[in-house]
Amino acid sequence: MSRRVDIFGLVFFLAVGAGVLAAGGSLTATSVGTWYQGLVKPAFNPPDRVFAPVWTVLFVLMSIAAWRVWRQGGWSACRPEMALYFLQLALNLGWSAIFFGARRIDWALVEIVALFIAILWTGSAFHARDRLSGWLFVPYAAWVAFALLLNASIWLLN
Repeated sequence: MSRRVDIFGLVFFLAVGAGVLAAGGSLTATSVGTWYQGLVKPAFNPPDRVFAPVWTVLFVLMSIAAWRVWRQGGWSACRPEMALYFLQLALNLGWSAIFFGARRIDWALVEIVALFIAILWTGSAFHARDRLSGWLFVPYAAWVAFALLLNASIWLLN
């Protein structure tokens, strides 16, 4: 793979991640200052200002992991891993659409369980192809596990 293609691949994965992050942020913005503020939240709910920087770092790590896997063999050789990667991105965006867009805490809880499973599956598949890529998914899995607990707590409290 040429250096030019390699750099283009990294830019591509970072741009896709940034696009999903921005779309999720737009969906979140529709409710975070209004509806979300009125919800009863657990004591362990982080301040709102924590979420954007954490998600930004996680999306950068995810993008680098996907790029590293892609570099191992391109689209054809890594088709299963890339399919899982894009599936979990879609589920990630779907959670924002359900929780903040549709304001359905209950359905968002079901969806985030599917997202968490997809993250574990993707991280495992990435690890099999490139160990570091698998490890780059660990902070994401940990954060989504926390978000799942937070989602469940908000559902129970409201």
